[in-house]
Amino acid sequence: MRPWTPEDASFMHRALRLALRGQGRVEPNPMVGCVIVREGRVIGEGWHRRFGGPHAEVEALRRCRSSPRGATVYVALEPCCHYGKTPPCTDALIAARVRRVVAALRDPNPAVAGRGLQRLRRAGVRVELGLLADEAGELNAPYLKLTRRRLPWLILKWAQSLDGKIATHTGDSKWISDAAARAHAHRTRGRVDAIIVGVHTVLRDDPRLTCRVARPRRIATRVVLDSRLRTPADAKLVRTSRRVPTWIFCRPDAPPARARRLERAGCVIRRVRAERDGLSLGDMLRTLGAAGMTNVLVEGGSRLLGAFFDQRLADELHIYVAPLLIGGQDALGPLHGIGAARIRDALRLKHAKWARLGDGWLVQVRLAPTVQSPARSRSRKSGN
Repeated sequence: MRPWTPEDASFMHRALRLALRGQGRVEPNPMVGCVIVREGRVIGEGWHRRFGGPHAEVEALRRCRSSPRGATVYVALEPCCHYGKTPPCTDALIAARVRRVVAALRDPNPAVAGRGLQRLRRAGVRVELGLLADEAGELNAPYLKLTRRRLPWLILKWAQSLDGKIATHTGDSKWISDAAARAHAHRTRGRVDAIIVGVHTVLRDDPRLTCRVARPRRIATRVVLDSRLRTPADAKLVRTSRRVPTWIFCRPDAPPARARRLERAGCVIRRVRAERDGLSLGDMLRTLGAAGMTNVLVEGGSRLLGAFFDQRLADELHIYVAPLLIGGQDALGPLHGIGAARIRDALRLKHAKWARLGDGWLVQVRLAPTVQSPARSRSRKSGN
């Protein structure tokens, strides 16, 4: 291992905290923070603030209070070495005559992929890689997944009672969560690229699927999985589709007249392969990934959540637990799919984070990566 010092780790932690400030504004780019240090003191720092804007290294160099010559640069991801929307960061660092660059992660983007580090080394800059790599990998896990697999990071979200119910036996569900939980869920909506529901949720709840508690960092595309295009023309999603992007996924043989009606209202119709009991979730996710969508939130209903769970397609869970008991054998649970046949087959959740939120709790879990490819997965009750 590299002989990194506690001071090195402290400065890299600072770079990672800065990087997080770009969440929801920089995607599909990675979140990157940069700290420039000379003689043990921070002389400049910055982060990638928005997609298409200056990268973190350039921001930090611009904000240096003194010359960066001979300084050490701590950066959350390998500096880029190609011309995109901005010039190469490697050229800016070389021109500034920094002495050392410490990067947490190699950038898997084929346009970079180690060449940025090589460019710095050839220019005489001392390069070190891997400091706080695990933390940096967790921070940019959605970017890494999209870059490597062309698939979005998938978050499943639901609100439930202490006894694991998301609705009563009559279907009543408003409101299980309190205002604090709903505000947190809206803020999540305001940073993701897409929000997915099944057509049953549209027919039952007529949702808007927008962020309404704060100014969103980005406008999420509303996605409806609707095999036969049953979404009503007067649904809120349809009536607002010219203001907020709305995609409806359907079967190849869905009624053309219904498709034309929804398209005239402003919706985008995406036809994907049909599988048993619904649409191909793998095809749908690949379509979102091809569009550069990095973070995607699934809000239900229970059959759709259960289908993603059964196929092990989710990367993260947001579970809002309310301090109430609903009861009833016919009351609805959040994952209405096949589920595990045996306890030993159940999905064990490790490193779950519990936080008090309003009168209840928020449980956030990152799921272990799966080797199963969506192309090989089988659809199960996708609720569409």
